[in-house]
Amino acid sequence: MSRIILEVHVLQNVPPSNLNRDDTGTPKSAVYGGVTRARVSSQAWKRATRRYFTKLLDAGELGVRTKRVAEVLAERITARAPAVVGPAAWEIAAEVLQAATGSKVEPPKRKADSAKKKGAEEPAPESSYLMFLSSRQLDGLAELAVQGAADIKGFLKDKDNKARAKRIADTRHSVDIALFGRMVADSPDINVDAATQVAHALSVHQVSNESDYFTAVDDRNSGAEPGAGMIGTVDFNSATLYRYAAVDVDLLERNLGKGLDAEESPTTPVRRAVEAFVEGFVASLPTGKINTFGNHTLPDAVVVTLRSSRPVSFVSAFEKPVVADEFGGHMETACARLADYIPEIERAYGDESTDTWLLRIGPATQKVSGLGTEVPSLKRLVDVAGAAVADRLERRG
Repeated sequence: MSRIILEVHVLQNVPPSNLNRDDTGTPKSAVYGGVTRARVSSQAWKRATRRYFTKLLDAGELGVRTKRVAEVLAERITARAPAVVGPAAWEIAAEVLQAATGSKVEPPKRKADSAKKKGAEEPAPESSYLMFLSSRQLDGLAELAVQGAADIKGFLKDKDNKARAKRIADTRHSVDIALFGRMVADSPDINVDAATQVAHALSVHQVSNESDYFTAVDDRNSGAEPGAGMIGTVDFNSATLYRYAAVDVDLLERNLGKGLDAEESPTTPVRRAVEAFVEGFVASLPTGKINTFGNHTLPDAVVVTLRSSRPVSFVSAFEKPVVADEFGGHMETACARLADYIPEIERAYGDESTDTWLLRIGPATQKVSGLGTEVPSLKRLVDVAGAAVADRLERRG
């Protein structure tokens, strides 16, 4: 049975920046093709994409990932039952969350001990790891909590009520959970397999991290105190990045389910998620040190591919690092590499059902112009990709 795989390939220039730093504050790197490359982790770009979703989708279509999930649920309980507020709401929320996920939700010991010493109120319960729940799941759990608020422990001793809590946490996944997945360590049966795989972004060329020595002047310094108020260093690099992500549309459909509204096409949830992902992944940018470097760039070239076999990254086109010529610049050579590599790998491993669309800007990207159907804008790219995915789903039935 053929699959539906959507891929996004991006070439993007990033000037001096530190998008994603390691534990020493240095921009992350990796050795590929025998040389050191700039690297931005997949986790960093997935978070940037999820944050971008807030510009594209209603809050009700998204989820929240936090240890402070009891507070989030308690707010919804109080909104439905104003008499249940504060610590009482936290306790009810914690009990419902434990029933739904099997995870302990209790006040963190260190915070609780500190509060006790100070004679302060016990802090709100927290989960021991980040818990990812959709807005609709939280609403469902809040409704259940209100029903059992009078005696929540007794209410959840009922097997049917406990099963309802678990079922609510495992249905109506949000777009971000369906795309990026969810792991519940204490209850693996409600895990959600990620429909999206995001590669670590790599520079197409060799890089060396640099260090910026800076001084800051104290505005209140007098003429007799001319020295700097502080000094420090910030590490950075510049890169032309190859970014890649693939969406397993079949798994995305299983995670999201089909449209429930009679007036809505069954493919609508998947189409909306795919469109949000394409726009979010292309246009987002991790915010590491963004105030220091102001590195607000957008991709020069985007290739979107819809295929029916398996995901294919084009990173091998850059296994031999790109070297700038005497005039400088990596983008033009990187595009030439893709223009040579993609037809070769598609000839060898592709299939006739592969569709490719291309968004590009500037003369440096001229070489990739023949790789697919050119579109004039990101909006148009998003529309055609979403429509093509919906069409394949409908034809398959």
